[in-house]
Amino acid sequence: MEFDVYGVMLITAVRFRVEKRSENTMARAGVLLTRHGEVPTPVFMPVGTQASVKTVSPEELRQIGAGIILSNTYHLYLRPGHELIEKAGGLHSFMSWDGAVLTDSGGYQVFSLGPLRTISEEGVEFRSHIDGSPHMFTPERVMEIEMALGADIAMCFDECTPYPCDYEYAKESAAMTARWAERCLEAHSREDQALFGIVQGSVYPDLRKSSAADISSLGFPGYAIGGLSVGEPKDLMYSILDETVPCLPEDKPRYLMGVGSPDALLEGVARGVDMFDCVLPTRVARNGTVFTREGRIIVRDAAYAEDFRPLDPGCDCYACRNFSRAYIRHLLKAGEVLGIRLTSIHNLRHLIRMMEEIRSAIIEGTFSEYRKEQWEIWYNN
Repeated sequence: MEFDVYGVMLITAVRFRVEKRSENTMARAGVLLTRHGEVPTPVFMPVGTQASVKTVSPEELRQIGAGIILSNTYHLYLRPGHELIEKAGGLHSFMSWDGAVLTDSGGYQVFSLGPLRTISEEGVEFRSHIDGSPHMFTPERVMEIEMALGADIAMCFDECTPYPCDYEYAKESAAMTARWAERCLEAHSREDQALFGIVQGSVYPDLRKSSAADISSLGFPGYAIGGLSVGEPKDLMYSILDETVPCLPEDKPRYLMGVGSPDALLEGVARGVDMFDCVLPTRVARNGTVFTREGRIIVRDAAYAEDFRPLDPGCDCYACRNFSRAYIRHLLKAGEVLGIRLTSIHNLRHLIRMMEEIRSAIIEGTFSEYRKEQWEIWYNN
């Protein structure tokens, strides 16, 4: 047997198994087996864009139950550079994280640069948002970078179309994403890293179905649904998932990119999605918004100045076990870093615990009831 520096047995890339399916929905409980441990699904992945989840340490991520995190190829390529991270032994060693890691291809970040980038069949020419220096991302170049970073899961290079997007552009873009996926497969040679394909097609059901068929035909070990949660109404996102997910292989993990609100996680799971990521929980935490079992609260508000209850009395995170709403509000108002650390830890733990509860409900056959209870919280509060 071969082991890594943490004593973790190395396995070839990633495997996935479904352990239980919901009777009344498409929800399923499974396990993602990586060379850095087993990850129960459905799972929410905290985002560590630049090899760090903002204000939260790797040890704190372990304590809140995170088994897999996400980092970003675009940002790490620009700073500190994938060559340096490779010299450090890869992302796991560089950031001292012994759990699983997924790297996004940076496609969303590149395409969000607007006038700073030019798209062609070859790839994308762009200028750094940091210093304006010119760069070129091709599928082959992105695979080179992701293999150097050494995550357990790498994503194909794709074009993330905006919303709204006209039909013809979405059609041409999805076809190009499929051609890029073939080039990514050909260029990717790291056997201990799984490469996932990405389905595009904007909000057009026929394009989503044809993209799912094209990408699925390439035989990836996992599939992502990209180009959603980019400004479209949630009901429209859910309807596109209804059309797309059934077209993906039943025995492979399904990943909905960039989605992290509690209600959208619940509805994504109900439609058969296994993996999610989003910066939302830590971003809103820095503004004083926290998730609770009664819905969102803005703990910066004056109403909590003399509220000595935990952020969420039913939560087991470090913040809720030790501090009051009044104290955390004081920290936020005073500009103390501990305040945003505590709200970030809490929000991440809330979503991870929610996914644990969803998984248990699927296994116990009570997911429909759990979903109804959560709807009462997030839609009628």
